[in-house]
Amino acid sequence: MWSDKESSEDYLNFGEVSQLAVDVLTTNDMLPVSIGVFGNWGAGKSSLLKLIEQKLEQDEKDWIVINFDSWLYQGYDDARASLLEIIATSLTKAAEGNSSLIEKTKKLLSRVNGFRVMGLLAESIALSTGIPTGGFLYRGINSFKNIITNGIQSQEEYKDLSDTVKEGKDIANNLIRPEATKSPPQQIDEFRKEYGNILEELGKPLVVVIDNLDRCLPVNAIHTLEAIRLFLFLTNTAFIIAADEDMIRSSVADYFKGASQRHQIDYLDKLIQVPIRVPKAGVREIRSYLFMLYAIEYGLKSEKLTNLRNSLETALQQSWKDEPITRQDALKITGESEDSSLALAFARADRIAPILANSPIIHGNPRIVKRLLNVVKMRSQVAKRRKMPLDEAIITKLVIFERCVGVDGTADLYYLIDIEQGMPQILSQLEKSGGKIPDDAPKTWTDNPTTKDFISQWAQLEPLLSGIDLRSAIYLSRETMPIGAYVMGLSPSGREILNALIGAKNTSSPSIISLLEKLPQEEQVPVMEGLINQLRQISDWTYKPKGFAGACLLARYSTDAATILIRYLHELNSETKQPPWMNAALKSEKWNKDT
Repeated sequence: MWSDKESSEDYLNFGEVSQLAVDVLTTNDMLPVSIGVFGNWGAGKSSLLKLIEQKLEQDEKDWIVINFDSWLYQGYDDARASLLEIIATSLTKAAEGNSSLIEKTKKLLSRVNGFRVMGLLAESIALSTGIPTGGFLYRGINSFKNIITNGIQSQEEYKDLSDTVKEGKDIANNLIRPEATKSPPQQIDEFRKEYGNILEELGKPLVVVIDNLDRCLPVNAIHTLEAIRLFLFLTNTAFIIAADEDMIRSSVADYFKGASQRHQIDYLDKLIQVPIRVPKAGVREIRSYLFMLYAIEYGLKSEKLTNLRNSLETALQQSWKDEPITRQDALKITGESEDSSLALAFARADRIAPILANSPIIHGNPRIVKRLLNVVKMRSQVAKRRKMPLDEAIITKLVIFERCVGVDGTADLYYLIDIEQGMPQILSQLEKSGGKIPDDAPKTWTDNPTTKDFISQWAQLEPLLSGIDLRSAIYLSRETMPIGAYVMGLSPSGREILNALIGAKNTSSPSIISLLEKLPQEEQVPVMEGLINQLRQISDWTYKPKGFAGACLLARYSTDAATILIRYLHELNSETKQPPWMNAALKSEKWNKDT
């Protein structure tokens, strides 16, 4: 198994990209500067940040490096105040041994309390005008809104309101300092001056590394970016901000109601002076990544791992003129024989790298690749404990099919395996025809051209499956990870939207409609698959089940998702009579009428 966290080792030839950021930071007269590290979820942004930090540690300048995880503070504190406090605290630590400077940093830290109070006031104003916020005031304002709408209904509501008001007073009394009596512009100006003086006296450059910004709710993401503006153009300061550009722009649209597309683009462009994009991993990068993952899982000693990584990295850097490092050369570097289990793993990497890199569902995403391999390992371990004669290569091939074809297409394959004693004729036809899909193939395999092309390539992937009894493999699949129970590759926001749709009680929820506008096209079908998996658990359809309203909402938004839902409803109606509530619910749905 492999840990699903950022790596401090370079497995994808990110070294050259990280060096670009370091070159910007270390060039004379480049500071102050803001650098954006842009990439999709799971593309390797966090790992790239780690590599940048490592290179800065080796720089002749004594950098003050501050890490800020904006997602960590979501719901617990004002993101703006948290960032200011962490910076001020780090400066206090850097000033150790200099008593006069420490006094200045402590004064800077005390100012943060004033900013915190201003942040609370800003939240109260924002909530009253409909802007969503998190943190302390959320509960209080909800109390006020309930009372405005319904009046005080009980003694408990009165007590809850009283407690909230008292808590607000206590917090304000503890945070307010004499400096906080100044106006916000005065506070900001004083903060910037004191900060600049401290850095100048320290004589050290400071870089703030901000990660997980695109995991935050829109208000927290914008608050963090607003805090960064306080430090822009201040001496000896740099910011490195890792984020998904599209997610941030959708946060701008959500936070600044009615913002034009031009404003969404300009907002980020004005904050980021140097954009750096995480390169998409191609076949060679994914192959090298797989080699390293398999070598780690094999238990290769650190010295040999380092030699293998260096050789793979050098080969990637020379890929514009040289062939990739051969499997045999990789084995020589590790000192392992051609009949070792590592050799089998490397051979498997050679086979699956092209499909993992080129599949529009996996798209060479390192995190998806790692999670997919972890599913394979879980199933392989269960198979070994039960003494099931299953080759890991077969499990891998089936897991790739599940990931790329989706719930319904996988269900159709497993149905054919069930009724044909583990060896469906269609697999033999696919393999013998070079991947040509038969006319009588399931519609889930042929309706979507992307799925159809994938299955054609997948069928030719070794090991070939015709003539192999696959019943134990699908039994293991269903038991260890029920079809559709995991929607691999969904980003955090994708999972958030899936959960929101499952919980939707009706099809007129403005908050969920707003979320759907942020759902990328590549995640529309996986989210619908997750909803249908929820519906498959329902045995009694007398009443509208959880997840049905959400599925209808998504079908309105996405034609591809609607196609999958319609197919499922036809399947359902062939098994059970359509209940009256469903007739009424579907009667006005345009996506249903169009069929």
